[in-house]
Amino acid sequence: MQSGNDIICALSTPPGVGALAIIRLSGPGSLALVENIFSKPLSDKASHSLHHGWISTEGEKIDDVVVALFRAPGSFTGEDTVEITCHGSVFIQQRLLGVCIARGARLAKPGEFSMRAYLAGKMDLAQAEAVADLIASESSAAHRQAIHQLRGGFSRELNTLREALLHFASLVELELDFAEEDVEFADRTQLCALVDKLLKHTAGLRDSFALGNALRNGVPVAIVGAPNAGKSTLLNALLNEERAIVSDIAGTTRDTIEDQITLGGIRFRFIDTAGIRDTDNTIEMMGIERALSKVGEASLVLLLFDVAVTTPDMLLRLVDTIRGHAPKEAEMLLLANKCDPGTTDEAAIISRFSAAGEVMPVSARTGHHLDRLRDRLVSVVLSWSASPGETIVTNARHHAALTAAASALQQVREGLEQGTPGDLLAVDIRQTIFHLGEITGQISSDDVLNNIFSKFCIGK
Repeated sequence: MQSGNDIICALSTPPGVGALAIIRLSGPGSLALVENIFSKPLSDKASHSLHHGWISTEGEKIDDVVVALFRAPGSFTGEDTVEITCHGSVFIQQRLLGVCIARGARLAKPGEFSMRAYLAGKMDLAQAEAVADLIASESSAAHRQAIHQLRGGFSRELNTLREALLHFASLVELELDFAEEDVEFADRTQLCALVDKLLKHTAGLRDSFALGNALRNGVPVAIVGAPNAGKSTLLNALLNEERAIVSDIAGTTRDTIEDQITLGGIRFRFIDTAGIRDTDNTIEMMGIERALSKVGEASLVLLLFDVAVTTPDMLLRLVDTIRGHAPKEAEMLLLANKCDPGTTDEAAIISRFSAAGEVMPVSARTGHHLDRLRDRLVSVVLSWSASPGETIVTNARHHAALTAAASALQQVREGLEQGTPGDLLAVDIRQTIFHLGEITGQISSDDVLNNIFSKFCIGK
C-alpha cells in the first residue's frame, strides 16, 4: 500500500459548535493550497510556526484564523501538513472545507492521517492503534497504557523477541546448506532456553489481556441476588446518585440498569439486574433471563444477599445458579447486605456463610464497608495482570496474534524435544516471527490496514 500524493483535509475537532475548530490538511501541495487562500505568504516560513491572518476566496473574507505549518518530514504524517484554527461556527467549518476541496483537496477517510504516518514510517502499527486508544481513553489507567504503547514500549518488547528468533532461524536455515556434512550451527540447548524464555514472556503478554481489555473498555460488573436483597440500593450507593428505583415490593427491577464510575483509575460498568427467584410471572421471568444473560457477560459478579432472610443452603443454591451462567474466568464476591454498624455480629455472619466462600459484610443503605468494597474491586482487577507494572495488552488483535505466536513457539519447543529436523523447526520459528510482526505491522496486508484505520475517527 502506498501513501497517496493527493491532499487530504478534514475537521480534526469534534463536530458541532465550539469556540474554535481545527481543519487539517496533509499531502504534497497542501502548503501552496493554503497560501493561495491566506492573507500572508507561507512558502518561506519555517516548520512548526504559527501565522495569524484571514482566509479569503474570490474577494470574500471567510474567517480570521491561525495557520500552523508542519513541513515534511517533521510532521505527524511525514508530509507537508497545515492546520487551520478557525472560529467554531459550523457554517465557517463547512465553508473552509468547501474552499479547500474546491482548490484540489479531498475529504480524508477515517484514520487516513494516522495511516499516512504509519506508511511514512513515523510509527509502527501498534503505535498507530495507540493513537485511537489515547483518544478513546476514559480513565487514567487506559490513558497510561495508551501512552506506554504510543511511546513504543510494547513495540520494543516485540522487536526484542523477533530479533532473538530471527538470529536462531537464520542459523537453523544455514544448517540446511550443509545438510550433507551434518553441521549444527544453532545450539539446541541455547535454543531450548530461548524458547522457554519467550514462551513465558509471550504467555504473560497474552494473559494480561484480561486486565487490558478491562482497562480499555471498562470492567463489566453484574450485581445479582434474590429480590429485595438491596441490589438497586447498592447500585445507587456506588454511583452516589438515585439511578435505580428502590422499593420494598419484590420484583421491582424487571430490566437491567447500567451505569459506570471510575475507581482507582479503572472504569467499572455496573449492571443492576432483576431479582433471581422461581416465579410464574411472565414479565418477571423475562427480567430474570436477562439478568442471567448479563451474568454471562460479566468479568466480576457481586452476589448480594439479605442476611436477615437468607440461609446458608439458600446462598449455596444461588451461588451454584450464578456460577452456572457466569464465564469460567469471572470472579464472584459474596456480599452480606443489611449488616448495619453496631447491630450485627459480622464475625458470626462470615462464619455462618463460609461454606459458600469468602463473605464481605456491607450495608448498601448506610454505606457501611462500601469503601472496602470499592478497594476490593480495584485490587481484584489489578490482580488479573500477570506482570504488574509491565506492558499490558489492550487490543484484541494483538491478543489473537500473541496467542498464535505462543502456539507456534510451543510447536518449536515440542520439535526440539522430539529431535525434529532443522527445516521443520525453521518453519515453526518463522511462523512465530510472522505473528509477532503482525502486531507492529512488519507483516501486514491492505485488508488488515484498511480494517484497522477505518475504525479511527475522521481527522485522525
